[in-house]
Amino acid sequence: MKVCGLDVHKDSIFCAVHNGKKPGEVKEYSTLTASIVDMADYLHSQGVERIAMESTGIYWIPVWNILEERGFELMLVNPFLIKQMPGRKSDVKDAQWIALLLHKGMLRSSLVPCQKIRELRVYGRKYRKLQGRTTSVVQEMDRVLVMCNIRLGSFVSDITGKSFQRVVASIAGGIDAPEELLVHVHPRIRNRHGDTIREALQGYICQHHRFTLSLLVEEYNLLEAQSEQCLKMMKALCLADYPGEMELLKTHPGVNEVAAMLFIAESGGDMKAFENSGKFSGWTGLRPRNDESAGKYKSTATTKGNKFVRTLLVQMAWAAIRTKGSHYKEKFARLAIRKSRKKALIAIARKIGTVLWNMLDKQQKYRPELLPVYDPVKLTSKIAYHDREMQRLQSMLS
Repeated sequence: MKVCGLDVHKDSIFCAVHNGKKPGEVKEYSTLTASIVDMADYLHSQGVERIAMESTGIYWIPVWNILEERGFELMLVNPFLIKQMPGRKSDVKDAQWIALLLHKGMLRSSLVPCQKIRELRVYGRKYRKLQGRTTSVVQEMDRVLVMCNIRLGSFVSDITGKSFQRVVASIAGGIDAPEELLVHVHPRIRNRHGDTIREALQGYICQHHRFTLSLLVEEYNLLEAQSEQCLKMMKALCLADYPGEMELLKTHPGVNEVAAMLFIAESGGDMKAFENSGKFSGWTGLRPRNDESAGKYKSTATTKGNKFVRTLLVQMAWAAIRTKGSHYKEKFARLAIRKSRKKALIAIARKIGTVLWNMLDKQQKYRPELLPVYDPVKLTSKIAYHDREMQRLQSMLS
């Protein structure tokens, strides 16, 4: 069976066909659509069935889409796993090397989900970028208010909340009086801080500050509207193709509807792509690396994995350890004593990833009874039991 290795670059593609005996001719194509179609026709004429390529940035995506539509069996490979020998680095030799490794069965394929999941990922990752930009805009709003000597950010728990945004919009609209701005602050904040919050709203506002805030308010509203559009597209896809998975994930502590949709987008929703939960943990980059020599562990740092799903699991962990009565809250408290809070959080994130893998693989809801929560009554009972045993042993020795 003939195979093909592709060395994909920004403006060129090197195509090497291997028939199992000797390397074939290496052809160079451009990355334009017509040229990729010509390459697909050439590979069909050569009887090629399997094709492997490196995951070079985003340049492999259009090549993959066109070749996938033409019916080829494709394999995407991490470049780190197919490094060439020193002194043998060239585009032609790279393509031949990939083809040779593919023919020998020495390549390990990266996970490339189906078209629906790839579409869902586009919406999900765009949503996360928009949220990051929204956070930057809100921080800049707070910075401008400080320049105006309005210290509202010191009295609200969240500068992305409604009180902060209403006050900023009022200032951008021309309102300066503290009494008028105070109306837009939540009553709970007013009752907690009293007259101090009124003094914090009294500042010195210049025209350029007001102009900057008006631009930031427009940008914030635009980003929020675009984020809602992304969520709408994601929800429509998930409800159409993954309604059961969404309902299962939402039963887990720290997982809301948005987190469930993002997790499906990054993991693919189908856990059959991973042999077991350990493989999934390794793919996320939350599992300690295997670095042992002569019986000694040189490093237990986590591996590099999918940064998107790793970040998502850490966010889920933050939410889970704040859930009252949650097993993760108690486990985090115990781990934080022996380790740092950051290491404990990573351990919780890995645990959540394992639980979510089992939930989707077995199609079962989250069962909190399988994860016992720390019970101070039972602990007191155990301490009393051991005290009685120690007294009994002492009496036997005396």
